[in-house]
Amino acid sequence: MAFHELLMPQRIVYGQGSFAEVGQEARRLGQKALLISDPVMEKVGNVAACEEHLQAQGLVCVTYAKVDSEPTDIHLAEALALCRDERCDVIVAVGGGSCLDTAKAVALLMTNEGQIAEYVAKAKTVVNKPLPLIAVPTTAGTGSEVTKMTVITDTARQVKMMLADPTLLPHAAIVDPLLSVSCPPNVTAATGIDALCHAIEAYLSRRAQPATDIWARTAIELIATHLRRAYEDGADFEARDKMAFASMLAGAAFSNASVALVHGMSRPIGAVFHVPHGISNAMLLPAVLAYTKEAAVGRLAEIGRLMQPEIKALSDEQAAEATIEEIKSLCLDLHIPSLRHWGIDQQAFQKAAPKMAVDALASGSPGNNPKIPTVEEIVRLYHIAYDYDFRGKLQNA
Repeated sequence: MAFHELLMPQRIVYGQGSFAEVGQEARRLGQKALLISDPVMEKVGNVAACEEHLQAQGLVCVTYAKVDSEPTDIHLAEALALCRDERCDVIVAVGGGSCLDTAKAVALLMTNEGQIAEYVAKAKTVVNKPLPLIAVPTTAGTGSEVTKMTVITDTARQVKMMLADPTLLPHAAIVDPLLSVSCPPNVTAATGIDALCHAIEAYLSRRAQPATDIWARTAIELIATHLRRAYEDGADFEARDKMAFASMLAGAAFSNASVALVHGMSRPIGAVFHVPHGISNAMLLPAVLAYTKEAAVGRLAEIGRLMQPEIKALSDEQAAEATIEEIKSLCLDLHIPSLRHWGIDQQAFQKAAPKMAVDALASGSPGNNPKIPTVEEIVRLYHIAYDYDFRGKLQNA
């Protein structure tokens, strides 16, 4: 008889105002906290607020707020050195997925020897439990607060290293939609599409299971209803609330069912051309779904019916096409550019495509796709995505 396993943080606290609970959560886990964040969170006051919450509960707080939009081995090394020097016993991450991913890697290496690349390459395995981590997302996108994954860029090799291990799950997640109100429209778009991509790929994944299907379907419905609203009006608190919840559900779905071809292809684009993760996902999503359609017509049709209830009467084939058209329309409304319009040189992109395709396939994510591509097919998909016209008719890869 088939069985399934679900992994989640030990505690999830969510809802407007829940950020105030971070001090109490941390007090249960340690006495000296390393706060990992970024310059934007410092500027808008979330770093200072977190420090106050921690100190109010009697914790000593040391802050590292230098993470960029893409987490690198340099950020990891700096934060890890500070954590070791200060002998911190709990980590709090406040920010987007980059901050949360950096914190997960720091937590792991604080109690285990070696470099993160050795764990990615399976030269080492996690022996000791990482430091406890409290993850506080400030964007509605990555879902990293409930996942067992971290992605760190190897700056020397220009490769995004993805590590999945159950021990990377944060001890606690605090999901306060009010923290995302400060997100500008472009970040709201990028992270929102990232969450949608997580939900779609979890639902299409060969490793999907009944519970992840429920989480993914709910996330897709919520995102389809509320992402445009959050993008158009950042102070729409209902939209922010629903997007934060959807992002968490989508994160839980893909953490347990895995992502697929879009993410496999997206990571190399981020590593080589420094395109934000959510944007590169969006640039690829319609073309990859068109390529995948023949192997997943039924599930693609269901995604479309969740996003557009008015198409319920269409056949699966028609609804699957309508799904891709609706995603293209969403990308247009969120002003997602093609790779060309992002400013990537065509010659440089074509030169990098074969290596990116190899790296994508090596990541393992494409193997979860309903239709598993060859390296040559991935290269072709990169070429299609480079000039992709979200206004045009459905493009079959």
